[in-house]
Amino acid sequence: MAGDRTMTWQSIRDTIMLRIRDRTYPPGELIPNEADIAAEFGCARATVNRALRDLAEEGFLDRRRKAGTRVIEAPQRKATLDIPQIRREVEARGQAYGYRLLARETGSAPAELRARLKLPEAEATLYLESLHLADGAPHMFERRWVVLRTVPAIAAADLAAVNPNEWLVREAPYTHGGMEFHAEPAGAAAAALGCAATDPVLVMERQTWLHEAPITYAREHFAQSYRLCLGL
Repeated sequence: MAGDRTMTWQSIRDTIMLRIRDRTYPPGELIPNEADIAAEFGCARATVNRALRDLAEEGFLDRRRKAGTRVIEAPQRKATLDIPQIRREVEARGQAYGYRLLARETGSAPAELRARLKLPEAEATLYLESLHLADGAPHMFERRWVVLRTVPAIAAADLAAVNPNEWLVREAPYTHGGMEFHAEPAGAAAAALGCAATDPVLVMERQTWLHEAPITYAREHFAQSYRLCLGL
């Protein structure tokens, strides 16, 4: 990643967060200064400053003038829902992100999903299938339903150019939601992930709401090489 002028402060933040989690930057230890980090990533110090400031605000770093930036030994955190952005996750691992829109259609959602989101039978949803890549290899296969009544603008969005995960995070504010994780056979996702239908994969189910209005439900199947890292 050194010398990559396209690095954003979010990418740098996510990379540093991974280094904190894997103990490259151990608890209580100083991390490199802004100038050294900027030189590593080939970016401006202001970009690094913004990344470190965000991690400090989240309770992972202690920043003091003339004393440097230190990893907090026991960060005090509260449980929150943070919508994962797949591109950032892939790029934070030093891999090239890719994306393909595989299917797009408008219609009524399946009965099970209508019950979950409390939708009437005639409710129009946008159904999407997407494949996210890391260094050209399958990373995650996603099936998603978006409630058009709540997010009408997505009907005109170019989702072949920007993935629905990023579009919704940017354009559709939410008030609450939930995530569930479990393992199951790859099933219909196997062809996209390049594995057998009977192979177990990690599945994440996520739904978000704007007050009482449902926004989206996503079902994400991750490649078998995927490792889930959660911050506490």
